[in-house]
Parts: sequence; structure tokens; C-alpha cells
Amino acid sequence: MTTPPTFIPSGSPIESEHRARIIGELDEFKGHWRRISEINHERLTRLRQVTTIESTASSTRIEGVEMSDDDVSRVLEGLTSDSFRARDESEVLGYGELHSLIYESHADLILNENHIKQLHSVLLKHSSKDERHRGEYKTFPNNVEARHPDGHNEVIFVTASPFDTPRLMAQLVENTNAAFEADELHSLTIIGAFVVNFLAIHPFQDGNGRLSRALTNLLLLRAGYEYVPYASLERVIEDNKAAYYAALRTSQLAMKHDPRDFGVWLKFFLHALKTQKKQLESKLDIEGSMLRLSETQQKILDLVRQRGRITSVDIAATLETPYRSVRYHLDTLVRRKLINSHGERKGRYYTPAGLSEEQPLEFHNPGTNGIIAEIYNRGGRISGDDLLQLVKASGYDGRVVGLLHGRRAAHLKRDPKTGESVLTPRGTEIAREFIFSTRLAEGAKRRSTPSTTTI
Repeated sequence: MTTPPTFIPSGSPIESEHRARIIGELDEFKGHWRRISEINHERLTRLRQVTTIESTASSTRIEGVEMSDDDVSRVLEGLTSDSFRARDESEVLGYGELHSLIYESHADLILNENHIKQLHSVLLKHSSKDERHRGEYKTFPNNVEARHPDGHNEVIFVTASPFDTPRLMAQLVENTNAAFEADELHSLTIIGAFVVNFLAIHPFQDGNGRLSRALTNLLLLRAGYEYVPYASLERVIEDNKAAYYAALRTSQLAMKHDPRDFGVWLKFFLHALKTQKKQLESKLDIEGSMLRLSETQQKILDLVRQRGRITSVDIAATLETPYRSVRYHLDTLVRRKLINSHGERKGRYYTPAGLSEEQPLEFHNPGTNGIIAEIYNRGGRISGDDLLQLVKASGYDGRVVGLLHGRRAAHLKRDPKTGESVLTPRGTEIAREFIFSTRLAEGAKRRSTPSTTTI
């Protein structure tokens, strides 16, 4: 069996070499993880518990749930409860249970449509609102839309129709398994291709984004990346949410013209995995130091990591430990560089060290997309002189004008009557995508979530 052509990413030799370097780095750590023996089972269990909280919190916050890691931790502690205060809690519980199921049973969860539907049922199991459609493909369109300030919605990306969804999902699962069986492409490339195609189809009425991230973890575990349960890929995505959305949309739009053109997404995906790996390396350094800690110090450190930010008074109250003892242990943890201390004595608080120091992912240069977006904002047409000025102001030479009018997937075409350059349907699509991505980036800076459908 050979690899389906659509799973082989297009790109230059330089891009291929860059991907190969990151994959090689990840595989080296994959082999190293199997040789780790200095961390005992108890510490790994605690590390996995922290990761479960981080992953559940991040994956649900990406979709608009406003709950802190501490809130999520409290909800997950009551997994046996059947009463929920809000839909947010039901989403947290569903993802938490799905997360645990995948980590415990990934060896038995082969990739097929039946298992994908079952996992979707687990994800939405606690949501009465989703009872009618959980575990079943969508019956209504669920295009990705952006809501403008004046209240009207604009379609940003057209997903597969309900009629086409069963056929496309069967094809995607078959092609993914064929690619794994052929063993001609690296497993990380195959997983990246599966995710971007899954989200382009958007097979379920709701929960596609959360399920895609859970399926990513499942496929990584089945591919032998056994360290996945101990560092949250979902947290990396949340920290780089604008780039995540932009990479998906850019590749999905490009794939409508060439199914192999998902290089932008693959670059983001591999960089996210690299960031996840680096964060786990930091955790391992810390875990090594933790083996020398007392039981009380370990409890304090776990609490700091769980809360993210906490005072000594809160720690003493939570652990029911004398305040002076807590201060002594905090000073020890600070000296060992396991936590950070902030502020003066009265307002002092503590945060984890080494777990959130990774810089945001480097994302691709938008290139000429900004030029196209500016033309869109000007009404979709521009004179030759103004276009040349805009191109030069954006840091390009005049040759870019010709490229924008190129024969293949042209962004602009000339109006024979006025001589102006007019956006093509392809150019309009790219402009809207760029503007949408820019809004997301601005929203991320304000720590607010744009009003869009879930991805």
C-alpha cells in the first residue's frame, strides 16, 4: 500500500529540511524518554495529574470557557457528580474524561469512524444540550464565522456539507491508515495532515476543536510518543491561539486549490510539539530536584503549580500547616529555583518556575497577504500607481505587482475598462482570512476571545 498523494506536503527543499530537523529533535527526545528511570512512579503520576488539568483547562478555554486551572481542578475532583452548575462545567468534565480515556486505552483505540464517534460521545456526555447529536455526524452546516461589531456575521471558512461529511470522513480515515501502513512518511507529518483535514471537514455539529486536540494526543501516543501525558500540547496551543487559528485557516484555504498545500499548518504543528517537548524538559529538571524534597515541600510545590499564583497565607490555610513552617519551605523552594517569589513581604506571592517561560511560537511572515487585505479595505480595487506605492511601502520591489497578477491562483486581475487591479475571488478569500487572523491576534493581546464558531 502506498501513501495517498494528498498526505505528502508540498514545499521547497528548505522547508522540507526545516521540518526534518524538528522531527529529528522530537524523535531523539522520544528515545530519551524511554530511558528515563530517575523519576519514580509517584512523581510521574503527579506530573500527569497536573498535565490533565492544564490540558483540560486550555482546550476548553480555547473554545470560550472562562475557567481557571484551579476551577478546572475542582470540577475534575468531582467527576462522579451528576449535577452541574453550568455548561462550562459539563464541557470540562467531558474533556477530562476523554483525556483520561485516551491515555489509559490508546493501545486499543485504533483509528476508525466508530471510535471517533464514540470519543465524541464521551466528550459531550455531560451536556444535555448536545444529547441529540453527540456521537453522530452533523446534520446542519457549521461554517466558521466571524461576528462584526455591528452584529452581522461573515463566513470565514466553508466546511464540508452534512451530505458530503460521511464520505469525506471515511476517505480521511482510510487515507490516514493507508499512510501509516505504507510507512513512507513520518508519523508526525501524517498526524498533522489528519488534523488539518479533520477540522476542514468539521464533521460534528459541535466539539470539533476539542475532539481534534484529543485525537492528536491519541495518534501521538499510538505513534510511540509516550511522553505526551506529561506536558500539555493544549496549553501550547492556547498560548499561541492566534497563530493556531491563522495556520489552520491559511492552509485550509490553500488546500482548496492544492490538497498538498498544508505546509503552514505543518510548520505550526511541529513547532508546537517542539515547544511541548521543551516544557517537559524543564519539568524533568524540576522533577529531579523534587526527589530531594520533603513531603510538605512537595505538597506546597504541587499547590503552587496547580494555582499558578498563590500567597503563603493561602498555602498555610489550604494545607492546614503553620504559617512559619510554610514560609520556611517556600524559602527553600525559591533557593532551589523550583518556584519564583514576587513582590515585597506583605504583598508577596509565588509562581511556578520553568513551566511557562517558553516564548510564543514564531509564525510565518504574512508576506503579501497584508497588501491584499489593504486593497480589500479600499473596496477591492486599486490603481496601478497606488498599488506600486503600497507594494513598496510594504517592503517589496515592483516585481511583486506581477506576481499578484500571476496566472496560477492570481490574487488580482486587471479591469480592461479602468486599468485598475481588482481582487479575484481567491484574493478576496485571502484578504478576509488575513483580516480575521489579525483580529484574533489583537484579541489574544487583550486576553479576550473573538466571537467565532468553534474550531
